Amino acid sequence: MDPFSMVVGIVLIVTIGGIVRARYKHQGSALRLADDPEAQRMRDEIKHLKERLAVLERITVEKENALEREIELLRDR
Repeated sequence: MDPFSMVVGIVLIVTIGGIVRARYKHQGSALRLADDPEAQRMRDEIKHLKERLAVLERITVEKENALEREIELLRDR
């Protein structure tokens, strides 16, 4: 085996090893996040904030519609 082939082989092995290690590390962290109580608390808080945002958006749209109606009533006078 010539030196060039050995270098290519070593680089290939190290690259494949890095990819495999990164893949398993990512899977492990995803599993830890699923069981983490802090992550669950943050998910619940985000859900609550999204619900509040939806309510605020609805209120804003209702106010805009009400203001539009009042302007039209004033124009009709």
